[in-house]
Amino acid sequence: MKKHSRKKHWHVSWRTAAGGAVLCFLFGSALLFALFVYYAGELPRPESFGEVSLAQSTRIYDRTGEILLYEVYGEVKREVYPMSEFPGYLKEAIISAEDAKFYHHFGIDPAGILRATFVNLKSGSLAAGGSTISQQLVRNSLLTRNKSIERKMRELFLTLEMERKYSKDQILELFLNQIPFGSNAYGVGAASNLYFHKKPSELTLSESAALAAMMPAPSYYSPFGSHQDALLERKDYVLRRMRDEGYITTEEMKAAQAEEIAFAQAGQNIRAPHFSLMVLDELLNEYGDNYLRENGLKVITTLDWNLQEAAEKTISDLADQNKALGAHNAALAAVDPNTGEILVMVGSRDWFGNSEPAGCTSGLSCLFDPKVNVATSLPGRQPGSAFKPFVYATAFKKGFDDNTVVIDEETNFGVWGDQEYIPRNYDGTFRGPVTLRQALAQSLNIPSIKVLLDFAGIQDSIDTARAMGITTLQDAFAYGPSLVLGGGEVRLLDMTSAYGVFAAGGKRIPPYSIKRIESSDGRVLKETRKTPIVVLDPKVAEMITSILSDNAARIPVFIENSSLNIPGVAAKTGTTQESKDAWVMGYTKNISVGVWVGNSDAEPANENPSVILGGPIWNRFMRSAVELRGLTP
Repeated sequence: MKKHSRKKHWHVSWRTAAGGAVLCFLFGSALLFALFVYYAGELPRPESFGEVSLAQSTRIYDRTGEILLYEVYGEVKREVYPMSEFPGYLKEAIISAEDAKFYHHFGIDPAGILRATFVNLKSGSLAAGGSTISQQLVRNSLLTRNKSIERKMRELFLTLEMERKYSKDQILELFLNQIPFGSNAYGVGAASNLYFHKKPSELTLSESAALAAMMPAPSYYSPFGSHQDALLERKDYVLRRMRDEGYITTEEMKAAQAEEIAFAQAGQNIRAPHFSLMVLDELLNEYGDNYLRENGLKVITTLDWNLQEAAEKTISDLADQNKALGAHNAALAAVDPNTGEILVMVGSRDWFGNSEPAGCTSGLSCLFDPKVNVATSLPGRQPGSAFKPFVYATAFKKGFDDNTVVIDEETNFGVWGDQEYIPRNYDGTFRGPVTLRQALAQSLNIPSIKVLLDFAGIQDSIDTARAMGITTLQDAFAYGPSLVLGGGEVRLLDMTSAYGVFAAGGKRIPPYSIKRIESSDGRVLKETRKTPIVVLDPKVAEMITSILSDNAARIPVFIENSSLNIPGVAAKTGTTQESKDAWVMGYTKNISVGVWVGNSDAEPANENPSVILGGPIWNRFMRSAVELRGLTP
């Protein structure tokens, strides 16, 4: 009887269990379906990935389109790259570190979820994730990061839908362009430029592993923070994972672990800062701030990065020498006289202000203001005798030539302003009869004033300078005879461009900084095309060039091997009263270069002439330019 009851008991239990299993399956399926219906109504569609237009940074490049100068971004710094631009070991590093089974699961890794669940139950929190790359993409792009059961259910359902709609490579490409890397950088493209100043395709194996190592905690592992050692340790871990997954050999792993990584410096992600910010101002005027921060323009500028580096290094190397002579600031500009392209712009000795405290906001005397762009700022600076060639050119236009003779002697030019004007030459001596070639080459003041008043005329000289690109001059009554000695304020960029007219045989193209602007999809939105205009008789330009490159005619005032002496290169100095401004201008047929040296507050530089203050900078840079660009004087 007991056996019968026991047998009946087991028979009932089996039937009940089988029925229960069926009911549980049906109930579970119904529950899952109900949950899906409940959440699906508020889920974003996976098609959103294909439709969304990601906000992209506007990027300003040098003339090659390869060297990034500056990036304009809003809350998100991003540049989208196609899958083909990501090197294989970068993708392998991220897969090894984040989701080794990426190409083998259906969007969800059950084993990973079980491990995360165990950890969460043990810790009493929802800290552990176990998320796949697909889940991370959904979470970062379409959902909040709130850790809740409800959000997790939405994530799971949407991940399954996304995996159904997109291929693995499409999902990985979306992930690589959207994952956050800290410092407002989203996507591998922004991160590689921010931390290495490279495109993704240029990353080494070790650098790729470092980016993959940052992903779990970008702020903690940031190269700009205080945990760089931890980042490098995790980088080595990523390399081990790559080896274990069969992506690299042990030898490749060890070589990459031993490689020293050169991270970019925090806060200095701008090259040629004065130039780049000038370009930015132009873009803001044309497109507006919001458009630049969201639409991913690619701006190809005229800047020659190799020349820019040479200019910055030259000024930096000679800074201490000039400070000892009382001049704390310097600027340099260079243009191509045949195209108008601005090749170089160094607006101050050190834009970052690292070399010494500026002190310019304290109300105290400011010898060095790093942020002011001396090349373009207004009001301008007095050019001293660097203005003389425009006056002589005006005289030559009227039929005088380099053999015309004037008398260098003490002269009272009458009352100008409220006193008699009796100037002197720089060295205090008089030379008697001199030709205009000698007068200009030796920068003699008294003969030059006679050329202005007797041959050229004040207003006509101003008109010549304006036609050649000097934009800041007023009318004749503002200057008097001091015009030829640099009494009118000018800008360094204008002077450099105007001297380029002599270099180009009388033709002028206004200076410009942007060659081409492209949309994020590669369409050309704007391309600069300028036609030269003849503003000076070619014979006059040739005569000025002949005089300014005549070292023999220059020798009586400048020593034979002065810093102005580069065979075949034209050069002219300009020094204002008490050496407040020191200029050296010069050119070949392919480049025009202007150098200014002085103090930001116009404090005198110890009565040192421009050939001493600016000459060494001009000479070294001009020689570098001839070498780097293959120029012939």
